Amino acid sequence: MTAMLKSMTGFGRCEITTNEYKISVEMKAVNHRYLDLSIKMPRKFNCFEADIRSLLKQDISRGKVDLFIAYEDYTQERMSLKYNRALAGEYLAYFRQMSEEFGIANDVGVSSLARFPEIFLMEQQPEDEEHMWQILEHAIREAAGRFVESRVREGESLKEDLLAKLDYMDRLVAQIEKRAPEILEEYRNRLLDKVRELLENASVEDGRIAAEVTIFADKVCTDEETVRLKSHIEATRAELLAGGNVGRKLDFIAQEMNREANTILSKANDLEVSNCAIALKTEIEKVREQIQNIE
Repeated sequence: MTAMLKSMTGFGRCEITTNEYKISVEMKAVNHRYLDLSIKMPRKFNCFEADIRSLLKQDISRGKVDLFIAYEDYTQERMSLKYNRALAGEYLAYFRQMSEEFGIANDVGVSSLARFPEIFLMEQQPEDEEHMWQILEHAIREAAGRFVESRVREGESLKEDLLAKLDYMDRLVAQIEKRAPEILEEYRNRLLDKVRELLENASVEDGRIAAEVTIFADKVCTDEETVRLKSHIEATRAELLAGGNVGRKLDFIAQEMNREANTILSKANDLEVSNCAIALKTEIEKVREQIQNIE
């Protein structure tokens, strides 16, 4: 089954609201050589960080990914009022002692006692972490799904653009190959004309001319380079059509293509071949730039 080609840039968002919580998850990414996950979330979610990273790595292999989690708690029943009976008893004991020691009336009632520090306390009930993780996980999966979808859409656009560039490169290579024998024939004719001119139309030994043409051909021959270049172009096309996480491999192939184009340009002894080689280098550079966007 063909895998989808994915861009490294992407965006995804999900918001889940229940009677208890509202959790918002937002993801965005740009190019990066490796996977770099940055997570910004409320402190109460810190215990889930390892699970979140593991979850994201299921769908993402490269890119600088920023994950933002926002949280609102709608539950009030988690707060409970606690009555400190022991402390209230100590207060009353001291009040009675004061009344007896100083001969004054003990006029402390319930309402006044309740106002003393820590007689009543508001306590927060512990979170149900398993329940909270279920909601958070669902929100992250939804956001990640949309994030991956946006990467796939962008990846398909990249693939179409790159395939068109590869077709153009194929035409340039074919033009160089077509021109190669013509260059040798033109060189042979120029050499023959020059020799005849120098020897005042005397007969010329074909073997000597053939030897000179052979030496020239060795210097300007680009057969090996064009064969390898066509192989690299086809390999790139195959990887793009196969899909998957091929960005690093394509980057390596693009470097090899650039090396072959440089060699062709250095050997070029013809304006048309030079122009084709320059066009190849330009197109390869465009391909390399686009490949940087592929996961």
